[in-house]
Amino acid sequence: MASVDLNCDMGEGFGAWEMGDDAAMLEIVTSANVACGFHAGDPTVMRRTLVLARDRGIGVGAHPGFLDIFGFGRRAIQGQTAEEIEAQTVYQIGAIQGMAKAVGHRVTHVKAHGALSNMAMVDDAMALAIGRAIRSIDPALAYMVLPGTALERAAVELGLPVVREVFADRTYEDDATLTPRRIAGSMIHDPDLAAERVLRMVEEQAITSRDGKRIPVPIDTVCVHGDTPGAVGIARRIRDRLEAAGISLVALKDRPA
Repeated sequence: MASVDLNCDMGEGFGAWEMGDDAAMLEIVTSANVACGFHAGDPTVMRRTLVLARDRGIGVGAHPGFLDIFGFGRRAIQGQTAEEIEAQTVYQIGAIQGMAKAVGHRVTHVKAHGALSNMAMVDDAMALAIGRAIRSIDPALAYMVLPGTALERAAVELGLPVVREVFADRTYEDDATLTPRRIAGSMIHDPDLAAERVLRMVEEQAITSRDGKRIPVPIDTVCVHGDTPGAVGIARRIRDRLEAAGISLVALKDRPA
């Protein structure tokens, strides 16, 4: 039987500011990418999210981004060296690993957030810096990447376990990168449309760009952004549609090594 992981970026509140419905989402997804304090997620939010995931048997990963609370990590920060990117990624993975250990949970993967991911998709040096950070902490940690991009190349070059991700609520360009959010139509809000797109991607092991280009890619996991309006409804519809088609949902932490 075909299977896939369903993941969500979460733990992205900060202080009195809440982002997304993590408790509801953790009843649907099989893996959670938890913000590490740079783009979102203070220590209390991180701990609370990890406890919720632990209690529901949901796998967790680190979700490092740029140090950009005001911009939610979605502003491109230029001029940082590969050494700086690597150190900042180590710092964030270490924070979430320490918090996970304190609550009796375990981090299994790392996924770059926002502008850090978008830039590393097309910048081999940045993608390698993130990968070196992962490898230096624990070479068994999986590198969650967009297939067909510099992120995937870096993971393979460094010999890290690779988790290839597609997005339920975003459109793609012809080079397999995500359509920039500033472009109209780049975000998908219709749960039925998102579910049908995901089913087609998983069944065909391919993505289709907004210009109609079909790009064959291996798919290990599907992401729903926790801050997308109606995210819980989108995730629920996707899960229901996949299961109705005979595709099982299996967490990354439970997949064969």
